[in-house]
Amino acid sequence: MTTQDTFLNDPLTVVPPNPPQAAPVDAPALWQRFPAAALEGVDTARTMWSEVVPGGSHWSWRMPRGSAIRFVALEAGANVSLVLYSALEKLERYNMPDSVKAQHTAHYTRGHVLMSDMGRSMASFTADSLGWHDPFGALLDNELMQQKYGEKRYEHARNAMHRSGKDGLLIEIGKYGLTKRDLIAPVNLFSKVSVDAQGRFGFVPDHAQAGDFVELRFDMDVILAMSTAPHGLDTAPAYSPKKVGLLAWRCGAAPANDVCRAFRPENARALHNTDMLYL
Repeated sequence: MTTQDTFLNDPLTVVPPNPPQAAPVDAPALWQRFPAAALEGVDTARTMWSEVVPGGSHWSWRMPRGSAIRFVALEAGANVSLVLYSALEKLERYNMPDSVKAQHTAHYTRGHVLMSDMGRSMASFTADSLGWHDPFGALLDNELMQQKYGEKRYEHARNAMHRSGKDGLLIEIGKYGLTKRDLIAPVNLFSKVSVDAQGRFGFVPDHAQAGDFVELRFDMDVILAMSTAPHGLDTAPAYSPKKVGLLAWRCGAAPANDVCRAFRPENARALHNTDMLYL
């Protein structure tokens, strides 16, 4: 009998139960402010955290496999530019060309997955009230922002400053040791960009209305960085970014009958490739 067996079989030994999962620290239930329809299907009992991100702001998280974020437009015309990197190996990151080519699409909606440059699913669109999210419109950078809206620096405007999506994402990915050369083409949630017969992009104003939502399930451990600056092609005459609500919870990894697995064979293969990392 081992020392451990003796310890466990000793009638005088009290073995404490496994401690309960710790509650989030300083995690106000901000999701209770969101429109009820935008929370349909979310198990709020498994909430990790929630947040309201002001327009023109930026943030980042390390999201574990089997978690999800419901993004909610709290104002019409919202935009969220986001990028994804593998938390296991940051050289692996979201690849826009492979994702749209493999899924034969020019926009994202429920059933689509965001593939890495290694052919793995990083995240999946599991719920969507809009049906169209832009993969092509890139980012608002400082030069374009100043041309369209003029300049407002923090020294003079404080929190009313103008900040581009590019600057916001560079600040966030820099927290993880990534640099300007690591910045990739983003996904622009809540934005719609159409293409005319001449191949020109056309921005659709106010595509998202207050209460619209989209949900991403994370199929691997990822670093997610996001900006709520306006879309680079936004036709609004003034800098007026919109706030967005976020609710993160533990949803579990993609099941065998997952809608994204069944959407296309390429999606099933990308999810399988990710699953192989976690055997």
